[in-house]
Amino acid sequence: MNRTDEDRSQRTWHLYIPKLYSLLRRGYGWDDLRHDAVAGLTVAIVALPLAMALAIASGTTPDKGLITAVVAGFLISALGGSRVQIGGPTGAFVVVVFNVIAEHGYDGLVVATLMAGAMLIVAGLARFGTWIKYIPEPVITGFTAGIAVIIFSSQIRDLLGLSMDSVPADFFAKWQAFWNARDTIDIASTAIAAGALVVILGLRRWRPKLPGFLIAVALSAFAVSLLALPVDTIGSRFGGIPDHLPVPSLPSVTWQEMGALLPSAFTIAFLAGVESLLSAVVADGMTGYRHRSNCELVAQGVANCASAAFGGLPATGALARTATNVRSGARTPVAGMLHAVFLLLFMLVLAPLASFVPLASLAAVLVIVAWNMSEVHRFRALMSAPWGDRIVLLVTFALTIAVDLTVAIEVGVVLASILFMHRMSEVAAIGPAGAAVIEQDEDDFAPGAITPDQRADLPAGVEVFQLRGPLFFGVAGRFSDVIERIGTTPRAIILRMRDVPMVDSTGAGRLKAFAEQCRRNGAALILSGLQPQPRDVLERMGVTGSNLYRAPDYVEAIALATRLTRDPSERSGTGL
Repeated sequence: MNRTDEDRSQRTWHLYIPKLYSLLRRGYGWDDLRHDAVAGLTVAIVALPLAMALAIASGTTPDKGLITAVVAGFLISALGGSRVQIGGPTGAFVVVVFNVIAEHGYDGLVVATLMAGAMLIVAGLARFGTWIKYIPEPVITGFTAGIAVIIFSSQIRDLLGLSMDSVPADFFAKWQAFWNARDTIDIASTAIAAGALVVILGLRRWRPKLPGFLIAVALSAFAVSLLALPVDTIGSRFGGIPDHLPVPSLPSVTWQEMGALLPSAFTIAFLAGVESLLSAVVADGMTGYRHRSNCELVAQGVANCASAAFGGLPATGALARTATNVRSGARTPVAGMLHAVFLLLFMLVLAPLASFVPLASLAAVLVIVAWNMSEVHRFRALMSAPWGDRIVLLVTFALTIAVDLTVAIEVGVVLASILFMHRMSEVAAIGPAGAAVIEQDEDDFAPGAITPDQRADLPAGVEVFQLRGPLFFGVAGRFSDVIERIGTTPRAIILRMRDVPMVDSTGAGRLKAFAEQCRRNGAALILSGLQPQPRDVLERMGVTGSNLYRAPDYVEAIALATRLTRDPSERSGTGL
């Protein structure tokens, strides 16, 4: 092995060092600990009711959610590749976990989670983390919105206090059963749920810094205890929660059972990988730091294996809790580890009080979670995308609700791939005047072959990047890296898009996010040489902004950038 190979091998090994070690090695003081402790406590307060509610929605007992938040939450922060990632149970798993438990029992879920953890570790070691960007946005939005609808549907019984021995797993059968039980609506349960919703929404509107979920659940429990309301509580249905962590154990399993659980394990691993890396990307945008995606996948795998061993649920990065962690001042992964420690203390001390929590209040919490997951604004924006992206979105959404999450993801990805090939065939048919789908090598000896340096006439404070080829879901993720590759933040950025023949909805979404990133950094963004298809898609997807401009060619873009950098008062933004 030569020196270059040794250096490359060493750099690859460094990519799997947890962020915790990297940051502690640079120094960690009392001020850092104070910030991390405050953030960890804040997130623990938010996570406490969520963990119990998500476990109940998944068809198991509330203590399973707390165990997951404690065990997996600690390991995801301790071993992960993100500074501020918070791990634990999330709404994304509710559907698949409920179905696995219904079909294979809780032992089957433990085995599926262990298999998923192993898959995540292998995926991280194989450096698949950088491949997550290839999942098209319509697929992610479609199955996420579908999961949100299913979560909402699963809470109708507790929201209204319906008297039902069991709730069918099938979506349409479930709503038929709700309709048949409409005469059993309980006024007290409905009032508790409505009151919890009012408290949560009111605090979000007027006191957003307060932990609305916990306050609503605590007030509901106090009202039920004080008024002796005859409603279902954690104590009446589940017998309370234990005040300790269980001893790790694993169920016995046969190869045949593992084969039957393989599709569910793959779905759990897929969701864990996608959700955790999406959460890490959002955290990067909020903090300005970078996560290590493959290290994060390995940590997710280890955490899921440990959660299963302790009798927990699948876990992944939780976007809302991670954002809360950042806003609360977290500096290092210690905040996420302390969040798990605080949850364990809550579990040890407050376990007897949890028996008084009414299920209607937890149902109200999950209604808000479902609404946040649905991302109505994003769904609506994608409905303005080209017809192919709309079909992928709606098919994935419908299959998630009506058939199965695994089938929805598989069909969505296949449809998106077929759609991409169709678009490429159309682009290739444009002819010699169009941009080539596959860029060929240039002959430096051909007449006029020497391409002029695009930076030769670049004014001070202006950066330029040239994009070539289709801007589809496979390459759109590169936008988040552009500003970070620049030493200092420029006052204007020119994106040369003359050789971009096609943009899909994911590419438009990433370009919109890039424009917003430029705005936050005080940089104007100029798109030059837009072709008709990209221009039409960007207009339909609402890619506009006060800092976004368009120029017909590179010469005009240089002139516009010069004016904007010399006189910032001219910045009015013309959109597209």
